[in-house]
Amino acid sequence: MPSTFHRTDRINAELRRELGMLVHAAVRDHALPSASVSDVEVTRDLDVATAWVVAMVPEEAAAAVKALNAMAAEFRTQLARRMRLRRVPMLRFRYDESVDRGERIDALLRGSPPRES
Repeated sequence: MPSTFHRTDRINAELRRELGMLVHAAVRDHALPSASVSDVEVTRDLDVATAWVVAMVPEEAAAAVKALNAMAAEFRTQLARRMRLRRVPMLRFRYDESVDRGERIDALLRGSPPRES
């Protein structure tokens, strides 16, 4: 069975790695709420990349995503210098709620009350 590996998959992985480093540095240098990139999905035409972000403190997630979206143009410029792409996609940051949902499910299974988010 032949495996299909698309160019967008490779770009997703490279963007996730590079954005992860840039976000880590931005959190440290600009005193942003602690966050990390969990996944990146680029559109087929490579125009837009959505970066899914996980906040270490769920209450600060909105502030972290807002700050990262404000820095998206700067991140795009830095990615253009680091990556070999003809055109770097526009960046959008979104909060990844899957970790919070997983914690709620785990709390329900253990019988303890779920943490409010």
